[in-house]
Amino acid sequence: MRALRLSIGQHSEAGRKRINQDFHGAMLPNAPRLGTKGIAVALADGIGSSAVSHVASAAAVRTFLDDYYCTAESWTVRRAAQCVLAAINSWLHAQTQRSDARFDRDRGYVCTFSALIFKGREVHLFHIGDSRIYRLHSQAWEQLTEDHRIRVSSVESYLGRALGVGPTVEIDYRCWRAEVGEVYLLASDGAYEHLDGATVRQALDAHPDDLDAASGVLVATALARGSNDNVTVQLVRVDDLPDIDARDIHRQRGHLTLPPLLQPRMHFDGYHIVRELHASSRSHVYLAVDQHNGRHVALKTPSIDLRDDPDYLDGFLMEEWVARRIDNAHVLKPHAIDRPRQYLHVAMEYVDGHTLRQWMIDHPTPDLDTVRQIIEQVAKGLQAFHRREMLHRDLRPENVMIDRTGTVKIIDFAAVHVAGLAEGTSSRHAQALVGSLQYTAPEYFLGHRGCTASDLFSLAVITYQMLTGHLPYGLQVTRLRTESDLRRLRYVAARERRPELPPWIDAVLRRALHPCARKRQEAVSEFIQDLRTPGGQYENHRRTALLERNPVVFWQSVTALLALCVMLLLGLRLTGH
Repeated sequence: MRALRLSIGQHSEAGRKRINQDFHGAMLPNAPRLGTKGIAVALADGIGSSAVSHVASAAAVRTFLDDYYCTAESWTVRRAAQCVLAAINSWLHAQTQRSDARFDRDRGYVCTFSALIFKGREVHLFHIGDSRIYRLHSQAWEQLTEDHRIRVSSVESYLGRALGVGPTVEIDYRCWRAEVGEVYLLASDGAYEHLDGATVRQALDAHPDDLDAASGVLVATALARGSNDNVTVQLVRVDDLPDIDARDIHRQRGHLTLPPLLQPRMHFDGYHIVRELHASSRSHVYLAVDQHNGRHVALKTPSIDLRDDPDYLDGFLMEEWVARRIDNAHVLKPHAIDRPRQYLHVAMEYVDGHTLRQWMIDHPTPDLDTVRQIIEQVAKGLQAFHRREMLHRDLRPENVMIDRTGTVKIIDFAAVHVAGLAEGTSSRHAQALVGSLQYTAPEYFLGHRGCTASDLFSLAVITYQMLTGHLPYGLQVTRLRTESDLRRLRYVAARERRPELPPWIDAVLRRALHPCARKRQEAVSEFIQDLRTPGGQYENHRRTALLERNPVVFWQSVTALLALCVMLLLGLRLTGH
């Protein structure tokens, strides 16, 4: 199986200056981080007017390369790198504010910063300042970054953007598909002002197997051509790219045997099977006892009918991967084991209780406060997914459990979309219809990308159904195919089904259930806040027009009124004769 493979060369010299204010570095991790985080190359350039900017550039590169690899595997490259850079910028700015340079940023902890992160089959660029990144094709020499330098005159200019200048910083970001054989050059201004594509090609031709030597040649060339600044060059060549959608979870599955159909009292992979809890076309779930510690667990095995589907089996194993990365009281926990296993299965904590679906059957007309208490717990679990850039995508009453103490937990993670793992693959965006259709957001039916607002839609459908026993759009959403279908969706007011509900409830639900994702609440937390303390925009919400609430009744009423008018006119005409 092919993997990402790069050749990297680096060289830096102070040149004619006493201190080298440039700093550079690269991180080439082993598996599994090579697949989940990629390879990072970074360069920072201090400003000449500051006596401490060499400290800033060294701190920026070292911290970036250390902290980026400590971010969550589920985060995208963009989110992880930008969060790290924002933290670095804040620290550098704070150092300046504590120093004598707090009134003169040109003497503070300030530096430029440029980085490339290669992950999967993609390249991610991050840039602040006037160091540069170039790409060398077979026939082209392409500058990929834009200098953040403000030109005052032909001889005077200043940095318009750099790390440490202010409490916040704007970071340029780009992403594109990598190609085998292409070469990238990262360079400080002391280097690139004296180099060109032809010179770089000559250095590569002279040292094709030693990019460190090629980098050294380029630094020497820049100095020979009159550079009076620090000179730093990094060369990166893409030697090979991973197989499309390759993931460690595929290899993990290859080492496990598909389990037999389990029966009560059977001993299986260190567990004693007690009884079957649930069976469906997707999986089989059993109550089992761990023979090593006596704990009850929910043991899940793959469906007999789908064992030939590799995507299904990968998704099955993904449940455990997801569960191990979320620590939240309202998300099902994995069963901790430290022994090897022989069979393909997932062991999770056993929840002694019932599903939300069963609760809804037992409580057909719950009061609003009870519904809020349950939905708020589901929301807390959902937020734990969103904080790690995960979408649940299959939130429905069957996938929510309520235990004997009233604690609510989200279960079943087979449909979860993990942005950080999907990045660099052909399925990087959440688009597939994988959940239960009546709880699925409209954008999925139209082939659009999913987002946190898509999970919010599912949560709002559950809220509406708990209050009314019905779906807000009936089955209209499942028949969506075009944008015009979207515009024809008609929300049925909850108060039409339960008039005792407060007047503002429909305004809150209608917004969370809006057909257009960007018109819903910005986050799950906002929806919960609206359910608990609706603002003036909901309190003063007008009563929904009959045409919107029930178009059939509206047009029946209009028809009856017109018929009455016609009869009156005929009666007047006959009376007149």
